[in-house]
Amino acid sequence: MNVKSLTLGISALCCFSCANNQKMEWVSTMDNSFWNICQPIESAQTTEQIDILVDTKKAQQTIDGFGLCFSELGWEALNLLDSKDKESILQNFFTSSGANFTICRMPIGASDFALDWYSFNENEGDFEMENFTIDNDRKTLIPLINDAKKHYPDLKIWASPWSPPSWMKYNKHYASRSTAAMARRIANLPKRTDGESTYMQIIIDNGLPEEKNHLGREGTDMFIMEDNYLEAYARYFSKFIDAYKQEGIDIFMVAPQNEFNSAQIFPSCCWTAAGLTRFIGNHLGPAMKERGVDIMFGTMERGNEALVDTALTDTEAKKYITTVGFQWAGKDAIPGIHARYPDMKLYQTEQECGNGKNDWEGAIYSWELMKHYLNNGVSCYNYWNIALKQGGLSRWGWAQNSLVVVDEEDRTYQYTPEYYIMKHVSHYVLPGAKKLEVSGPSKEDVLAFINQDHSVVLIAGNESEAAKTLHINIDGAIFSPELKASSINTFVLK
Repeated sequence: MNVKSLTLGISALCCFSCANNQKMEWVSTMDNSFWNICQPIESAQTTEQIDILVDTKKAQQTIDGFGLCFSELGWEALNLLDSKDKESILQNFFTSSGANFTICRMPIGASDFALDWYSFNENEGDFEMENFTIDNDRKTLIPLINDAKKHYPDLKIWASPWSPPSWMKYNKHYASRSTAAMARRIANLPKRTDGESTYMQIIIDNGLPEEKNHLGREGTDMFIMEDNYLEAYARYFSKFIDAYKQEGIDIFMVAPQNEFNSAQIFPSCCWTAAGLTRFIGNHLGPAMKERGVDIMFGTMERGNEALVDTALTDTEAKKYITTVGFQWAGKDAIPGIHARYPDMKLYQTEQECGNGKNDWEGAIYSWELMKHYLNNGVSCYNYWNIALKQGGLSRWGWAQNSLVVVDEEDRTYQYTPEYYIMKHVSHYVLPGAKKLEVSGPSKEDVLAFINQDHSVVLIAGNESEAAKTLHINIDGAIFSPELKASSINTFVLK
């Protein structure tokens, strides 16, 4: 053997030896048994089969971060608690020792989880926004966000409206659908097997008449599409950015409308894709560019890829759009959009909100959603409700899940299973990490990432009712942990 061959042989042997003398940290979560620190897994010499193959050279999208959405009902729930408990929750959300959330969403005006309807200017005809005010938010959202920022000062915030000021809509109302009409529609739907309806558990009349001219419809513009209204609305966004900046909160990105296809009983506004494109290209885009604020197209709650194409192929609008945001059924449009626009940043903007039960079944569904979105190119994943009172009812009667549930009577709280599902990813996968390609027969239940410090994070689920051994190959290092039944597991290789 010549010297060169000997050197290569020793090098290969050393690499093999290194790959087989490593340990992976391991955390596991199951129903009613959360965040269990397990014994580290040592690498093995060999195995007859490989279920998961991870090559750290095969990197995909860059991860911007994970987070939640701020709401007034979240503020209300947290404020029921002792100040020490509230601070403990925020610390667990916004520090590296907890969930490590770094990017969050907030509403511009009232969302469906507001205390009640409001906008920043309900003075009809005030096109110059002389009466614009964020006084409402100074009592609720601004204190909550600033409390979060005490724990993570670099917290990034993006925002979207659920409805413009009511006088900017044809029906002059915050809602787009009559409560009474919706109640009849739900009553006529086939009964669910569990006998429950999570939507409109209680009926709260929104006061919108049932006449056709008052109701919104998908595929129409409820916003008054006249230039003076569009320009005033862009000014409304600008005033919001400026006012929040004065409160110490920088908004780095806005979306023009939450779920622009959906006529809801709560704050909402239908737009056509062409209408939003016109608003972005001629009004919102230039206004936000002046302030260095990015624009997201969305949020997309339909699987219709053509809606996104409308904006991204428009000469003017595409100059300002940096991101496309998806939620609910919008997840079905992600694969095609990611394939056609591989350089466009994609966000998951609102995790589906559950049924208020906050059970393990909902947590496993959350895991399924995370896999779908992250495997199809998203750089940010946002949970919806930060915290809610027991039962999770919105101002308009919709029961939803949250990361924390607060008992209103005894002023106690608990983290929900979905908090731990989020933490299994967000605690370890840091901003700047790369999503990694995963191959092998068990790849459908695994996510893998590499952080900038070269640590590899692998999240693996076992949704079966029996334990199973998973044989993992990471750059030649072999690990064979036994995953407990119905569990979510995070492994870290440093």
